[in-house]
Amino acid sequence: MLFNSYEFIFIFLPITFFIYFYLNKKRLVRASKGFLVVSSLFFYSWWNIIYLPLILCSMLFNYLIGTLLTKDKEYKKVSKKKLLFIGIIGNVGLLGYFKYTDFFIENINLALSLEIPMLNLALPLAISFFTFQQIAYLVDSYRGETKEYDFLNYALFVTFFPQLIAGPIVHHKEMMPQFASKWNLVKSYKNIALGIFIFSIGLFKKVVIADTFAIWATQGFDNTEILTFFEAWATSLSYTFQLYFDFSGYTDMAIGAALLFNIKLPINFNSPYKSTSLIQVWERWHITLSKFVNMYIFKPIVKSYKHYTFSKGMIAIFVSMVIIGLWHGASWMFVFFGAIHGVGIVVNHIWKRKVKVKLHYIIGWFLTFNIINISMIFFRAKEWEDAVKVLKGMVGFNGAAISTEFANLINWLNPLSAYIKLTGSEMNTFISVYTFEMIIVGFILVLLFENSNKLRDTFNFELSKTLFIIVTLVFFYFLNIDINESPFIYFNF
Repeated sequence: MLFNSYEFIFIFLPITFFIYFYLNKKRLVRASKGFLVVSSLFFYSWWNIIYLPLILCSMLFNYLIGTLLTKDKEYKKVSKKKLLFIGIIGNVGLLGYFKYTDFFIENINLALSLEIPMLNLALPLAISFFTFQQIAYLVDSYRGETKEYDFLNYALFVTFFPQLIAGPIVHHKEMMPQFASKWNLVKSYKNIALGIFIFSIGLFKKVVIADTFAIWATQGFDNTEILTFFEAWATSLSYTFQLYFDFSGYTDMAIGAALLFNIKLPINFNSPYKSTSLIQVWERWHITLSKFVNMYIFKPIVKSYKHYTFSKGMIAIFVSMVIIGLWHGASWMFVFFGAIHGVGIVVNHIWKRKVKVKLHYIIGWFLTFNIINISMIFFRAKEWEDAVKVLKGMVGFNGAAISTEFANLINWLNPLSAYIKLTGSEMNTFISVYTFEMIIVGFILVLLFENSNKLRDTFNFELSKTLFIIVTLVFFYFLNIDINESPFIYFNF
């Protein structure tokens, strides 16, 4: 079930909301929590019920390990450190089996000229997110930073549907005190208004902006064999903006849906394309993933060094970024994406430490954005040849003319195309201007507009915002698209 589906918006979300608060009103708090867990599992099972036992077994395993880790006594045969090791290996093993087995088999076959059959495993939805979230819970339990003796509360922590599929990756201590607060058990009309408003912003970003850029990105990456200069830049920028508005839209919709239940999710997206360095990018993009990798991968690597040096720190950063890349998917394209960012961040640190010359913010932004844009080519490309195709076009290997396929596509997307009759060079000029304008709109939205995080702190419900919600929902409802063909990009990870 997609956040941008009719089933979710008009059936699942309102029914879940009203029953949850009805049970709370009757002071049936445990029943309301149980209902929310069941609803979240139903939401998860909507995709493929066959993976429901997987998430249930994962929750039970981690709950038992976490409970043992929070006990005061040590065990004779198994120390807490060994218990933590067992828990982490169990989670990483589950993730590795489903997500990376075929990747490793493919590369072993290639390296050793073998013919080991592929398992062709389907990737269970959200496995990367609920696995990392539960690893964080185990480590926090080992450190004595959290305690949970109630499986119902733990199940709610893992499965709460607004953040279950694609994050943010939350900590137990961030979520459960909110569910335990008696003030959060009653409807808050301010949170309802704010939640609907932010959800509508995310819906607009996804359906109207991201999915429009997706058409151009798909045409360039998947349906065109040779890209000219103009087409290649339109393709790369379209995907860079598609991913931005797709993930930003999802984040807004998750925050908005959670607010309906008086739950404030941690900030996970903070205008990353305004960054003037790659260090800033990862302080603003998928913030909870960056914090997880910093806390549970980078710092343990650094602590493993007997004698820390700057060079060893840079190696730890590079390894961490490669892991972030590989976390996104079992492909060398994702590894290369992570490596680009790893090298870029290392260069940032070396520049700050050795050169000590602060770049003008415009130069810093220009360099950073173009590195992001190039890295996104590898993030999107299915094969190395697809990435090379786009890069060759961007440097002008194939000239600058516009192909018939792109002309027809962009002319079809233009709402005025039915009224404008142009041919030849006039059509090429019109298409160039139209696409250029759309990309400029993308830059304006990501660079000049405030993000929804600020709206959450300064929100005052006004008539204009009410009208925005109504217009967005009506536009969405009557928009002539097949929403089932438009899942969020991060649902694939």
